[in-house]
Formats: sequence, structure tokens, C-alpha cells
Amino acid sequence: MDFSKYREDFPILKRKISGNDLIFFDNGATTQKPNQVIDAITDYYKNYNSNIHRSVYTLGNESEKIYEESKQLVKEFIKASSYEEIIYTSGTTESLNFIARILEQDVSEGDEIILTYMEHHANIIPWQQLAKRKNLVLKYLELDEEGRISIKQLEEFITDKTKIVSMCHASNVLGNINPVYKIGELLKDKDVYFVVDAAQSVPHLKIDVQKMNCDFLAFSAHKMCGPTGIGVLYGKKHLLEKFDPVEFGGGMIGIVEETLATWAILPDKFEAGTPLLAQAAGLGAAIKYLDSIGLENIEKYTKELTEYMYSELSKIDNIEIYGTKNIEDRVSLITFNLVGVHPHDLTSFLDAKGICIRAGHQCTQPLLGKLGTYSVARASLYLYNTKEEIDFFIQTLKETKEFFDNEF
Repeated sequence: MDFSKYREDFPILKRKISGNDLIFFDNGATTQKPNQVIDAITDYYKNYNSNIHRSVYTLGNESEKIYEESKQLVKEFIKASSYEEIIYTSGTTESLNFIARILEQDVSEGDEIILTYMEHHANIIPWQQLAKRKNLVLKYLELDEEGRISIKQLEEFITDKTKIVSMCHASNVLGNINPVYKIGELLKDKDVYFVVDAAQSVPHLKIDVQKMNCDFLAFSAHKMCGPTGIGVLYGKKHLLEKFDPVEFGGGMIGIVEETLATWAILPDKFEAGTPLLAQAAGLGAAIKYLDSIGLENIEKYTKELTEYMYSELSKIDNIEIYGTKNIEDRVSLITFNLVGVHPHDLTSFLDAKGICIRAGHQCTQPLLGKLGTYSVARASLYLYNTKEEIDFFIQTLKETKEFFDNEF
């Protein structure tokens, strides 16, 4: 399948940086937006902008239809069983914070939360804060030499006090894909809430939340060609019905009296205030765009790119690459360090050639502590990247390394 034609959909790729063509290898942080998404957002503001819920006029009805259609698209995209299971938030971070506050209603002192050492801070700190508020116990699954978790260790970790297991589907540093479907099966008959951070997996892998048997799942639109400022919180319907909302105001109420209130039906119950209307239009357009290409095709192509980049990086002397060597078990990002070159210096040299990669602790300080470093460089790929871009990246890496070897 020829992916080069899709590059024309992304206007930012026509930019020059310091006279060089833009090469965007920071897709794990955010992806670029195709014209189809940009146009959908612009079209919303030009032709439909109005608030929804009880707006008894044409614009309000049209705006509500766009919003509800986007929810249906998300439902089908992740194979949820109901539109009512899709809650919009500002992104993965807010979704995970929401989930922690929702589950606070069903934990008691001494209960246990199981995480892994590969988690993004967004899937650590909300649980840390919950543990502090309720005096809970945090337990972390260890990683093997390639950064993989063990289902056997998870089984050993689970006790009658275990209340929550929360983990990423794919690591934003290691790239490793966790066996969440097997873990969902393991937890099926246990009184444990299973939470999945799918921020890095949703852009690349087909998701089926029913087969995964997760109770909650979170992801962001901006990592899958959609707009910033909107994310998804999926929750099983019976759980969302069981728990009280965690934010309050207009839109999420049934009846309000002087001293009490009732809640709206799902999914409005968890969406206080003016909904994310233009963002929802953009997210719907992003899902249509990805569906038109086919996630299975995107996965195949980006894995080919990742395998090529991994092979070329491995040929460079004194380079350390993190995560599994099995490309089939990782998403399309590679994190590495060049010995003797600080990641921030490296990214500055690359930027001078128009190449964008990420450097720093990647919001995973506990993981980097386990890896014995405090900063790493990360190159992450998506459907509009090419092997030619990788070749230029590798050549620039070699030139940078040679400069530092000679200088120091």
C-alpha cells in the first residue's frame, strides 16, 4: 500500500525548518492533523457553532447531531457496547484522574492498587493521590531485561485486598505492548477494577474493549490525528450508572433543588459544562480518516518503518536502545541514548536539520530510574513518515555523534 499519497493531507509537512524539510518524529507526543480534521473543525465554527442540550433551534439541533455522531464513531472505533459508555474529557490525563476519583467511591483503607514501572506519570500520580487520601497500598510490577511485565507476577501480586489494576496498553518509552487482553481474561472473575491507558496504542492498534474486558479505558484524540483538548473515557455502562459523577454543574443534572440534585442519564452525567463541540467534530473526522486508510494498514506500515529504523539505529556504535527487540510486540516508537551525547544536545542538532524528536524523562521518571538513566531520546513514527526520512535521521545522528566524539 502506497502511504506517500497521504502526506499531501497534512499541510504542516510542507514547512521548512532552517531551510530543511520538516521531519516529524514526535508522534508519540502528538500527531499532525490532516486537512479533513482541520476542515471539520473550521466547518463546525463557520456553520454550526451553538450550544447543545435543550437548544430548541436549528443550529442547536445540528450541533447536537454532530456531537452524537462523533460519540457513535468512538463507540464503533473501540467496540464499546453502548454510546452511553463514551465520556468526553480534555484528554488521557483528565480521563485517568476522573477514573481515580470515580473509584475512590469504592475503596477502603488498606486496599491495593497494582501499577507497572513503565507507566506515564498520568497513570501514576492520580493513584498516588488516591492512595494518600484513602491510605491505600501501591504495588508495582517489575520489568524484565527488555521491559516486559510478567502475568505470573501479576497473579502473585493479587490478594483479597487488591482493588485496582491500572496499566498502559503500550509504553510511551519502551514501546512495549502489554498483554492487556490476557490480563482482562485473568481478572474476569475477580473483584478488581481493570483500567487501561490506551494513549499510545489507539493510533496504531485496533481496540476491542469488550474482548479486553477492561472496566475503564482512556485515550486522547491528538495522538490519532485529531485535535488537542479532547479525550475519551470509556467505562462499562453498569459501572458508570453505579458511581456518582466527580464534576458538577450544568448539563449533568436531572433536577436541582435548594439542598439536593439528581443526575442526568449517561453519558451526560459525567460531562459537566459546555461540551467539547468543535473538538468532537474534529475527533469524528479523525476516526473517519483513520478508518478510510484502515488501522490494520497503518499498523503494518508503521511496523515496517519501525523495523527499518531499529535495524539502522542498531548499527551505530555506543547506542543503547530500550524496550523489546521484537518489533511485533511494540508500537512505532524507539527510545535510545547515544553514549556521550546528552539527549537535549542531540535534539538541538537534529532540530537544525528540521528533525523533531523528543528528549527528557518522557514523564516516566520511575521507569528511567529502573533503566539507570535520567534522560532519553525518543523517535516515534506515524503513517506520514517515510524510509527516506529515516535515512536522513540516521545520517544526521551519525554526524552528531562524530561531532561530539571529536569535540570531547
